[in-house]
Amino acid sequence: MAITDFLAASDIALAINACKAKDSFSPKTFFKTVGLSKKTPKDVESVFTILDQDKSGFIEQDELQLFLQNFSKGARQLTASETRGFMLEGDADGDGKIGWEEFSAMVKSS
Repeated sequence: MAITDFLAASDIALAINACKAKDSFSPKTFFKTVGLSKKTPKDVESVFTILDQDKSGFIEQDELQLFLQNFSKGARQLTASETRGFMLEGDADGDGKIGWEEFSAMVKSS
């Protein structure tokens, strides 16, 4: 299963290019640009499964750092500041990780 099974390569390229500069990443802007916010709940869940690289049922901080690379192999890592901001935005219950429900809510609010 690949991200491009659910999202258009051209939308992914636009989203990656929009946040090439360090500290320019915004999860909501990214989700909107890449087209994820318009996908079905099943598609969003499939993308979540890809992002959850260790298959723990959560996206943890180390997985967030590599977030962009899941969409495009040559993409940069998120900075520490971007990773913290992403976690704060997505981690509604404060447990230090983003679960499926939290991810889905963040995507839908985009």
